[in-house]
Amino acid sequence: MTQHLQHLYEVLSKVDGYVYPNEIELNWSILIVLYPYITGLVAGAFILASLERIFKLHVLRPTYGIALLTALSFMLVATMPLVSHLGKPFRAYEIMVTPHLSSAMAIFGFVYLWYLMVVLLLEIWFDYRCDMIIWAGETTGVKRFLYRAFSLWTTDISPKAVALDNKLGYIVTIIGVPSAFLLHGYVGFIFGSIKANPWWSTVLMPVIFLFSAIVSGIALVMLVYNVITRIRKVKIDMPCLDAIASYLFYILLIDFVLEGLDQIHRIYEAEESFDVLHNLVFGRLFFTMFIMQGLIGTVAPLLTLGTLQFYKPKEKIRKVIYMVIPALILVGIFFMRWNVVIGGQLFSKSFYGYTDFKIGLIGTEGYLMAAFWLIVPFAILSFLLWLFPPWKKKDEEHEVQNA
Repeated sequence: MTQHLQHLYEVLSKVDGYVYPNEIELNWSILIVLYPYITGLVAGAFILASLERIFKLHVLRPTYGIALLTALSFMLVATMPLVSHLGKPFRAYEIMVTPHLSSAMAIFGFVYLWYLMVVLLLEIWFDYRCDMIIWAGETTGVKRFLYRAFSLWTTDISPKAVALDNKLGYIVTIIGVPSAFLLHGYVGFIFGSIKANPWWSTVLMPVIFLFSAIVSGIALVMLVYNVITRIRKVKIDMPCLDAIASYLFYILLIDFVLEGLDQIHRIYEAEESFDVLHNLVFGRLFFTMFIMQGLIGTVAPLLTLGTLQFYKPKEKIRKVIYMVIPALILVGIFFMRWNVVIGGQLFSKSFYGYTDFKIGLIGTEGYLMAAFWLIVPFAILSFLLWLFPPWKKKDEEHEVQNA
């Protein structure tokens, strides 16, 4: 009896005001925060790679291969937080193979499978096929076997075959851009279509998710490129980083304006849920929204990157900026996802109460599990960079033009 009363006291200590019994414990925790966060990194990284491939922005060439491999690494892990959250994770594959058009989440399974199998893997295969054949002849052992297997044991590296690879890869990239938009815009659609929750139910939610995804993916590739060049001890391509910083600034500015427009629209409408959302923002979400997402993740990067558009300090200072700013943006986007997923569950549907949320260190919904699923993509990326080093690629397109 004493233990029951103690548990009841712990539960009620989370509650402020009137909360329905089924709203005391949050159903979606940090793993569901990671799900839109990781998919956003995938979409943003692919779009950065597409700028070089489609629009011939050759200044971005040093990050093209890194962006593709980064997108693939995180794509392979994108559904794993959801799988960890499930009671029976071994049935997770059914979402991708079972037609169920009335379920928004089931449709996402098809979107995910399309983007992974048709877009990312095909583009990387066309991009690396010739190189894998060449590398298979230059290596031995496991590497040689992997190169031959991944190239499907093809051996044709004639100019005609290489030109076909480039042409098909270009077509796949064009298909991939709207697919990337669909991938993360659809994640925002899943939240935005929940009419019962006024924190989520906004027509701008898919657009905000999309632009924040592009911002986070570009920031990730920028950070990864910096780290890789330092590990390899090679010269950083500053024109490339300067160009990425410019694109990052403008897209971050658009994202900031869209989120501001969404908040202004809420304030202007001032529906019946306005008071509870106002107290939520200035109460339980004040630190994560105004400090982490707003100040650290948005305003500071915007001011810094905006200054660089008019005044460029010495290269040494810019190198430090290009390491720090992407990291701040990634932190800010993570807390944006946190504020959406967690924030939308902290108030009661009665609009008369709030609940609280705390994460444990261990367990299926703890910090360690979340950290694990954030580390795994980087481990996969390390393997892919070892197997498919972009800096060792041949410039097939240039060779074909000269042939």
